[in-house]
Amino acid sequence: MDFLYIIAGLILLVVGGNWLLKSAVGLSFRLNISKIIVGLTVVSFATSLPELIVSVQAALDGYPDIAVGNVIGSNIGNIGLVLGVVLLINAIQVDKSFFATDWPTKMIASALLFVFLILDGKLSRTEGFIFIAFLILFLIYLIKQNKKVVIDIDEIKEEGMPYLHIFGLLILGGFALWLGSELLVKGAVNLADSLGVSKRVIAVTVVSIGTSIPELASSVIASIKKENDISIGNIIGSNIFNILSVLGITAVISPIKNIDLHIIDQDIYWMLGFGLILMPLVLLPKRGSLSFKEGILLLVAYATFIYFTIV
Repeated sequence: MDFLYIIAGLILLVVGGNWLLKSAVGLSFRLNISKIIVGLTVVSFATSLPELIVSVQAALDGYPDIAVGNVIGSNIGNIGLVLGVVLLINAIQVDKSFFATDWPTKMIASALLFVFLILDGKLSRTEGFIFIAFLILFLIYLIKQNKKVVIDIDEIKEEGMPYLHIFGLLILGGFALWLGSELLVKGAVNLADSLGVSKRVIAVTVVSIGTSIPELASSVIASIKKENDISIGNIIGSNIFNILSVLGITAVISPIKNIDLHIIDQDIYWMLGFGLILMPLVLLPKRGSLSFKEGILLLVAYATFIYFTIV
């Protein structure tokens, strides 16, 4: 039954997130907001909604380990699992901006900020506002640089959508996200209790993998179609949004307290490690290229993380 709750919750999160994404983009076009702004703000936030809703729901229900573990596990999974699987299908050429700004000044900076603020075992409402302030600065920078973070907005055909359709999808999507988060959190808590493991273990494995399924599926499909617009920059953007928006908004709504010590002593350093490993992989053996071998290494590293987390 616990697995049924989890599966049903994940399905509702995926469907609800897609409905909400379509309604948000359709409304943005109706309001004549430029595509680049839509891509950088509306789409980026909408694609982070499953992680956000799950983390907020977990925090409100008094499960801080699920709220934080979901984000940490998702960030690790984006690099170890999603990027690893994509590299098994197609090689990726890394943009020069990775060396100049993307890797050192944004993803690692946001991860270090997260580590610094969580060392006391909690995230206060003030710290949530700090995350959001950095998120705003990040978005301003991206808009000035005319970059896209997660999804190519040209692939989303929602121009001219009727208002009735927009608000119908908005209501249905919001309800599906709420119900999906309720089922997923309930299933995760019950599964942890029945298996005799901590909620943190379930959060950084089952929950985080589940909320990353949309990114994994879309990345695999794009790779099979030889659409090499999937890049490290997209994964970096997703990881930054997970920290700054998901944890920031969650902490503002419901401050996170009494976080499992294993998250502070172990998991956050795994997250940093997966971020740091990108640099040597990109530089060696062939600068600016990631291929099958690097994909195998990332998947082995991710499997190692899962093994030590469970053990």
